[in-house]
Amino acid sequence: MDYRNPVPTVDIIIELIDRPHRPIILIERKNEPFGWAIPGGFVDYGESVETAAIREAAEEVSLQVELIEQFQVYSDPNRDPRKHTLSVVFLATAKGEPQAADDAKTIGVFQAWDVPANLCFDHDKILQDYWQYRHYGLRPRLS
Repeated sequence: MDYRNPVPTVDIIIELIDRPHRPIILIERKNEPFGWAIPGGFVDYGESVETAAIREAAEEVSLQVELIEQFQVYSDPNRDPRKHTLSVVFLATAKGEPQAADDAKTIGVFQAWDVPANLCFDHDKILQDYWQYRHYGLRPRLS
């Protein structure tokens, strides 16, 4: 019997703690779907989600991150136009100058008020939930 299961991914909201107001890093994607995204990617077989998050951050933004907490899981079957994925989203901190690598065409450092409008996947919802949590301590409601 063939099973069709969602593919596990991670996304890492990285706060730069050596800059005023702790901005976050977004990448402009080199591959489809094009647009801006939270750094992240697929979990490799035999890899924990924590290890995947640290690896993906290093691969895409060239920084070593410290995972602070597991924020939320996003699993809407339509969140990724390529296939059904679920994402474990982590909050992390880093210091230094991010550099675009791997799937990242470019890097941007953003405050809440200047995030680009063309976000990929469900990253607009994830970031809305993150800022609600960051500013008011409210976790996303389960739907």
